[in-house]
Amino acid sequence: MHTISPAAASKAALLRWLNRILGLFHGLHTALDALQPVAALAARAYVAEAFFKSGLTKLRDWDTTLALFQDEYKVPWLPTELAAVLGTGGELVLPVLLVLGLGGRVGALGLSVVNGVAVVSLADIAPAALQQHITWGVLLAALVLFGNGRWALDSWLVRRWPDIGR
Repeated sequence: MHTISPAAASKAALLRWLNRILGLFHGLHTALDALQPVAALAARAYVAEAFFKSGLTKLRDWDTTLALFQDEYKVPWLPTELAAVLGTGGELVLPVLLVLGLGGRVGALGLSVVNGVAVVSLADIAPAALQQHITWGVLLAALVLFGNGRWALDSWLVRRWPDIGR
């Protein structure tokens, strides 16, 4: 008959405990991975809504938009009219791409530029507005770096045609 020493029994108990802890971490990791597509879609929709609404507002009253770009949104590198057209166009087109996840990283990168230009070009920005731009910037940076998630047209296209773009 073979008896187990107290040291070996303690080591075995410790290994069982570590194995259980690692199993719990693995389960948590798997559950969080399953939520990634939902989180990416929510981030895309949240940011896209804000920029799209802003673009619609600019489009509804073009004279005011031009006045804002002339007097308040001082984009130093572009003529006023061109800055207004590019800014409004970006706020209308890029959010649609972002929500669909079609060229989503490009859409997120483009909206990052629009967001950055908005912050830099405003002479006086309220702290709450700055915080909102920072939040959008962080979400956009995450989408640029980590992608759209599985619930995006980009992902569907790659699954459908794996050799696309190669």
